[in-house]
Amino acid sequence: MTSEHANMPGNATLVTMPILQTTLAHSTEICNASFEESRMVLVVVYSTVCMLGLPANCLTAWLTLLQVRQGNVLAVYLFCLSLCDLLYISTLPLWVVYIQNKHQWTLGPNACKATAYIFFCNISISILFLCCISCDRFMAVVYALESRGRRHQRTAIFISGCIFVLVGLVYYPVFDMKVVDTCFEPLWMNDTIAGYHYLRFALGFAIPLCTIAFTNHRIFRSIELSTGLTTAQKAKVKHSAIAIVVIFLVCFAPYHVILLIKAATFSLYRGDKDAVCAFVSRLYTVSVMFLCLSTVNSIADPIIYVLTTDHSRQKVSRIHTEWKKWSTKTDVTLSKNSEEMRSPWGLNDSYTVPKPVCPPGSQPARWGSKCTSERLTEESC
Repeated sequence: MTSEHANMPGNATLVTMPILQTTLAHSTEICNASFEESRMVLVVVYSTVCMLGLPANCLTAWLTLLQVRQGNVLAVYLFCLSLCDLLYISTLPLWVVYIQNKHQWTLGPNACKATAYIFFCNISISILFLCCISCDRFMAVVYALESRGRRHQRTAIFISGCIFVLVGLVYYPVFDMKVVDTCFEPLWMNDTIAGYHYLRFALGFAIPLCTIAFTNHRIFRSIELSTGLTTAQKAKVKHSAIAIVVIFLVCFAPYHVILLIKAATFSLYRGDKDAVCAFVSRLYTVSVMFLCLSTVNSIADPIIYVLTTDHSRQKVSRIHTEWKKWSTKTDVTLSKNSEEMRSPWGLNDSYTVPKPVCPPGSQPARWGSKCTSERLTEESC
C-alpha cells in the first residue's frame, strides 16, 4: 500500500511524514516539492476523465450486462471492469476539490481513507482484469476446440469475485493509517516504502506484463495461421488484442517504472537523505503526469474494449433508433391527446367506456379473451 502513497493525485508543496506514523516509525523528514506546475494538469485531466468516463462506463456496464445475461464469458470481466472504473470515477471530484483547496483535506479522515482505498484498488483490479481478458481471449482463439465447453461463466464470476476480495484485503490496512491535513501524500523514501515499490513493480506490473505479452503474441500467431476465420473476424480479434496491450503499456507502464526508479534511487543513495529527498522532489512532476495516464484508463476501457466491437456498435445504433421511435411516438400521442382535450368530443373524467355486449348464451368478455373491445370491430364474440 505505502508504495503508492507517494504517488497520490497532487502532492503538496510541503508534506510531512506523520501521515504514515503507523508504518514509518514516526519519521519527521520533510521534502519540498512544487505542485503548482502540475495543479492545472491534474484538475483538467481528472475533470475530463470524470465527464467522459461516467457516461461511457455506464453505457459499457449496461451493454456488457446484457451480454452477461446471454451467457457471454468475456462480458463478465468487462462488466466488472466497468463497475470498478465507475467507482473510481465517482471519487475524482473529491480529488479535484482537494487539489484546488491547496491540498488540504477538509472532508474528514474516513472520507480520505475511503477515497485513497478506492484509488489503490482501482489500479490493481484494472491490471488483473486486463490479464483475465487476455487469458480468456487466448483460450478462445488459440485453443478454440479444446476450450469449447470448458469456458464457463460461473468460472469467470468466481475469478472476478476473488480479484475483488483479494485486492480489497491487500489494501485494507489503509483504514488503519493516520491521516493529518493532507491525504496520503508523503514524499520521503525509506526501506519500507522502497520494498513496497519493488513488490508493486514485480507483482503488479512485471508478471502481468509477461502474461499479457505471451497471450497476445500467441493470439496474433494463431490468427495469422488460421484459415477458418474471415478477414473481418481476424481484424476484430487483432483490434481487441492491440487494445489490451496499448492500454496496459500507456496507462500503467510509466507509473510502475517511476516506482522502480524511486526504489532504485533510494537503494543507490542509501543513507544520504538529502540526495534521496532532492531526487524524489525533482521527480514529482513527472510522477504526477504518469499518474494521470493511469487515470485515463477509466476512459480507454469502455471506448476500446466495448464500443469499438461490431456487436456494441449495432447495439448502440439499435438503442438510438428505438429511442427515436419512442420519442416520435410519444410526441404524436401527446399531440393527439391535446387535440382531444380541445375537441368537444374529447373524453372527460365522467365518461366511461361501455363494456362490449355479447350475444345471448355467450360468456362475458374478459380481458385478454376474444370478446374484448379491441376485437369487436373484427369479429363477433
